[in-house]
This record gives sequence, C-alpha cells and structure tokens, in this order.
Amino acid sequence: MTYAEAIRFLYNLRFFGAKFGLENTRKLAALAGKPQERLRFIHVAGTNGKGSTCAMLERIYREAGLCVGLFTSPHLVAFGERIQVNRHLISETEIVRLVTEIQPLLKEFPPAAHPTFFEVVTIMALRYFVEQECELVVWETGLGGRLDATNIVTPLASVITNIQLDHQQWLGDTLEKIAAEKGGIIKPAVPVITATDVPEALAVIREIARQRNAPLTVLTREDTERPPLETIRLPLLGDHQRMNAATVLATVRAVAPHIPVSDQAIRAGLEKVEWPGRLQRAQTMDGRTWLFDGAHNPAGAETLRAALMKLFPDLKPTLILATMRDKDWAAMCRILAPLAGRICLPPLHSERSASPEELKVVCQAANPDVKVMTCASLSEALERKANDALVVVTGSLHFVGEAMEALKVLPGSAEDERVLNEWTMNSDPIRQT
Repeated sequence: MTYAEAIRFLYNLRFFGAKFGLENTRKLAALAGKPQERLRFIHVAGTNGKGSTCAMLERIYREAGLCVGLFTSPHLVAFGERIQVNRHLISETEIVRLVTEIQPLLKEFPPAAHPTFFEVVTIMALRYFVEQECELVVWETGLGGRLDATNIVTPLASVITNIQLDHQQWLGDTLEKIAAEKGGIIKPAVPVITATDVPEALAVIREIARQRNAPLTVLTREDTERPPLETIRLPLLGDHQRMNAATVLATVRAVAPHIPVSDQAIRAGLEKVEWPGRLQRAQTMDGRTWLFDGAHNPAGAETLRAALMKLFPDLKPTLILATMRDKDWAAMCRILAPLAGRICLPPLHSERSASPEELKVVCQAANPDVKVMTCASLSEALERKANDALVVVTGSLHFVGEAMEALKVLPGSAEDERVLNEWTMNSDPIRQT
C-alpha cells in the first residue's frame, strides 16, 4: 500500500458517515488489543479552546521530560497533525502500516455497523501511542463527549474548557443539552476541571460531577492572575488564552499525585507553546501582516473580534471569510463584518461550504459602508488583497489551513489531505446509546 492509497482508504470511510456511540469503538479497540488500557490520558472536551488547551498541556509535560502523545482534530494541512508524539507528526510510513494492520479487523463488522473514519483513526492513534511508549496522552474529543469515540478511556483528569452553542443539530439546541453531552467525559472519582461560566451549563456539569463523585474545579477570571500566571507571557494571542492557561494549570495540579510537574516545567511549557491557526500572526515578505484564526462558530468570532479590537484598534483589516453552511454563519458575519475595511468571501473547498452570496447579504447589512466581494476561490481572494496592511483569514479551520499552506506559512502536503476533515452525520447521536 502506498501513502496515497492509505489516504484514499481513510477518505472512503466517510461514506460510513459519522455517528455517536461507543459500541463500535470498544469492539474495534478489543480487536486491537485494548491499547487504551495501557496508556494514561488527560481527556479534553469543550466548545472552544480545546486545541490550545491540549497544546499547553502537551508542552508542559514534554518540558517535564515525559514522552507525550497528542490526539487532536481537525487538521490544518496534513492528516498526521492529528497523531503526534512529542509534537512530531506520525510519519507517512507509520500511517500506511497502521491502516494496513487495521483493515483485517474491520472485516469483523457487518456492513451496517462498519466503523467510521473517526472510530478507525481513534484506534490507530491508541495503537501508535502504545508502540511509542507514551507516558501520557493528551486526548481531545472529536464532537461532544458522552458518545464520542474518544470516550472509551478512563483519564487521570477530565477537562471541559467551556460550553457555547455549536453543533446544535447533533448535540442539542440548548446550553444545558450541550453541557450534558460534553459532561459525558466525566468519570467516577476522576477530577474534572472547567472554565465554563454560563450558569445553566455549569449547573449541569456540577450535577454530573456530584453524581459521579468527581472532584470539580471551576475556574474564574480571577484565576488568570494568580501565581504563576500573572508573570507568564503566553505566546498565543488573545485574552481567552489566559483562561485556557488557568484551566491547564489547575489540570496539572489535579494530576500531580500521579505525575508531578515542577514550576519550572509549567512556566517553560506555557511560554514555549505553539498552536498554529489560532490567532496566529505572520508577516509576509511584502510587509503585510496576516492573522489566521479558526473562528468557526459565533463564540469564536466574538473572541476574534475582541482580539482585533485590542491588538489592532486603529486598523480596518481585510477580512477573508469562509465557513460551513451547518454553522451559524449569519451570526459570525454580523460579529466580524463591522470591523472590516474590505471583505472577501470565497467558497470552502468542501461540500458543506456556506454560500458566499448568502454571506455577502448578511455582511453588507452588518456593514453597509464596506466593500464586500464574492470570489470564485481562495486563490482569487488572496490575489485581491490590494495594499491592505492587515489581512484576517478566518472561518473553518481547514480553510485557514489551506490559506496558510498557500502563503507558505505551513508546509504543504503532496496529497489533498484536508478532504479527510469532511464528514456527515448519519444518525441521531443524542438518541443513540
């Protein structure tokens, strides 16, 4: 099998859809030797900030001298971003080997219950982390938590970054319902840490923690200024990252009985952390400043808006925006359009792309004085940047990755691996148990 063939095999798994429920994942894990029972985890869920939180945790434990696995999604450019050890992407050779090894196991499933892309990748990651002798795995949920494939593990700590409206069609149409899904990662007697500040969502998390006798730590804004955070300079932009850092610090302390970490490692980890595509600033050779941010829902757009107003109060940036039609794109347009000096709206390279023409109507209404242009492609949008000093690329994460690859901010991939971010739900996850 070649690498291209392995990617094609993984891509074809999308035709089995994306569904919630742990039966398939548990069965596939059992066939693979139950690798999850040979690893230690920190399990991270939440609406926004999961990736940054995972990146901070990974760096701290790596600074402490551990071999650390990192499992996140989606990827910006290369599939290997999803499975990393000490921030080294899994190699193409290892991907081919793992795909080859898992294929016979898939024959144990009837066609109607064939494992999905995410279920297969979850087990591939577990096997790889065992083989690499990872001493800790930072383990991000895919979607939700309660019935997410990642929820077959029993972690040292469960983290719920925050609860906002997103994926309502699958997780529920209220903050309470979404909190119940995210709170599904809470395990009996396992510490849970959250920065959730919405009262109705926090009440649900508190109740789940009480029922499962899980010690709960709730972070507030005041925790972002407590030692040592008040003297740490985070390389990740945005005030919201300080709350993520407070959540990480509380998590490290909760896990300390199992894995002690020095104050020096904590400081070094937070001050050296890298996480591309999240309020990432880059300078191109023509002197232009670019800001890349995967603000893929209204809460993310609000965070981006706050960061722009603080970091660039006197600039009206060019906004290049593309998002999924199953997101609340109208709210995102209303939040971001008033800040822009020009707006370019290309389609996503995706079947789920929101219509640039529909986005244009909302953007123009939100900012009647701005020039709003639809573009046939990202490349056309990049060419129409004029002489603007600041260009903001935002929306879907793999759209941001495509732009970063085009501008050589991230290395390219020989295959179009962003297509692996595509999926469709083929059942009602809330009713599936």
